[in-house]
Amino acid sequence: MNLLLRLAWTWLARRWRAPVSTLGPCVTPFRVLPTDLDLLMHVNNGVYLSLMDVARMDLMYRADLVEKIAARRWYPVVVAETIQFRRSLYLLDRFSITTTVAGWDEKAMLLEQQFVRGSEVIASAIVRSRFLVRGGGGVDPSELAVLAGLPAQSPELPEHVALWSASQMR
Repeated sequence: MNLLLRLAWTWLARRWRAPVSTLGPCVTPFRVLPTDLDLLMHVNNGVYLSLMDVARMDLMYRADLVEKIAARRWYPVVVAETIQFRRSLYLLDRFSITTTVAGWDEKAMLLEQQFVRGSEVIASAIVRSRFLVRGGGGVDPSELAVLAGLPAQSPELPEHVALWSASQMR
């Protein structure tokens, strides 16, 4: 329920936040809530992944993509993700998630997301995401790029993203 409320707040707050490029960066602010904590009183590792979902939706809201995607009956799914934790987040900490689209290949979009508190990077993640069509089938990432007003050809992926993506089962 907590994440549904955060998603609803993100949807409402998009009106007061600046639009962003489809590629990002999109900075989404958060505060650690009691429901985010584990028994050691820091943010549970699974909560990080759920908050990343909300931040990716913020990117789609603020890049004006949600209605365009929904009109085509497309929806995003995470295919793979990896995260590296550097520090902990604690109750009531303010932090943000910076989301950028690194690029795409023939099947999926590749995004980078960073959790930042002040100027300190707390965690970094790479996400491989596909768009599917309700009723069956997948969306070619170049088709999504064109819908978003981008060239069909992906920007060159950062080396670490390309290596990680190549290591994933397809």
